[in-house]
Amino acid sequence: MRQPSAGEALASALSAEYAAIYAYGRIGVRLSGAARDAARQAEAAHRRRRDALVVQLTTAGGVVPPDRAGYALPFPVTDRASALRLAAEVEERTAAHWRAALASTTGADRDQALAALVEYAVRATRWRKTAGLTPLTVPFPGRPT
Repeated sequence: MRQPSAGEALASALSAEYAAIYAYGRIGVRLSGAARDAARQAEAAHRRRRDALVVQLTTAGGVVPPDRAGYALPFPVTDRASALRLAAEVEERTAAHWRAALASTTGADRDQALAALVEYAVRATRWRKTAGLTPLTVPFPGRPT
């Protein structure tokens, strides 16, 4: 199997950011109080990373994948519990794309991928704690289970 180029890996991470932003739109409406504030902050963080990636890929002459109108969620979000569970899963899935980018990137791009992986792993842990899910942490964030 061919290892993706740095540009391809970052484009894949960008697609994951698009999906995360979409999911947080569904998550936030099922939460209130501190959890809703945390969801807003998470969505804003994904938007910032998305915007930076679009600029980075465009500047480098890379391919910027298009955003889609909608994304399939892994399960229905009907209440607080399912919203919290989805928030944890969104962070884990997005972290997986950034973990994959580590193998294809070097220098500042690799630093960027590592920072995203760590940020999303920490956020997933916070969501699991809020949701009462166990285990709170995973041994290798971003790695498929």
